[in-house]
Amino acid sequence: MMLEVKGLKKAFEGKEILKGIDLTVNKGDVVAILGPSGSGKTTMLRCLNFLERADEGRLIFDGEPFDLHLAEKKEIARLRKKTAFVFQNYNLFLNKTVLQNVTIGLTTARKMKHEEAKALAVNALRKVGMADRLDSYPQQLSGGQQQRVAIARGLATNPEIIYFDEPTSALDPELIGEVLSVMRDLAEEGMTMLVVTHEMDFARNVSNKVLFMEGGNVIESGPAKEFFENPKEQRTREFINTILGDKL
Repeated sequence: MMLEVKGLKKAFEGKEILKGIDLTVNKGDVVAILGPSGSGKTTMLRCLNFLERADEGRLIFDGEPFDLHLAEKKEIARLRKKTAFVFQNYNLFLNKTVLQNVTIGLTTARKMKHEEAKALAVNALRKVGMADRLDSYPQQLSGGQQQRVAIARGLATNPEIIYFDEPTSALDPELIGEVLSVMRDLAEEGMTMLVVTHEMDFARNVSNKVLFMEGGNVIESGPAKEFFENPKEQRTREFINTILGDKL
């Protein structure tokens, strides 16, 4: 087991957003996190990487326990060295080139020598099909290309797991496929991923597990094939029918 979450709770201004989430992820799992807007999906993901501080909860990562509410900065830094986070809106530095965007975290946060960082960055950019745009700036790229650079930035750190927060939601429809293709390749290579997404085809055909959330609770979870073909909960069936309809 790579990651286990127990009793994750989070409230904003007295409103409960997460009401006690449990989650287990094994090495190589691709977990699609589904649910209507406002169900707590993104908040959960952000709490797992301490981008938000949970009110309660426990995380076990590679056998090491972390208190999601009380973890100290040095513990968080140690955890983040094993993870990467891909945001909806890319979060690239507009005044830096593609190559610089990928190397900066390696040279500053990880104190890596420039040549070593450059080699890792070029390799990661090659993997996402962006090695021919090393000297381009973000404003010279399409949204899909920017998101692929963001994925490369995460890959360059050699993470054990990548968290994706709706990585295609800011993209025009014709650009979604190129990002999903990169993610599909990563899944085939065995990368462990937690993916908050509205892309049902990805959830159904690429992920091996699905977590369905609503109202801050996990309504249903299980193998992707079973989730889509034989959902146990009435609310899950309603959600799938609404989204997929006659595609089932």
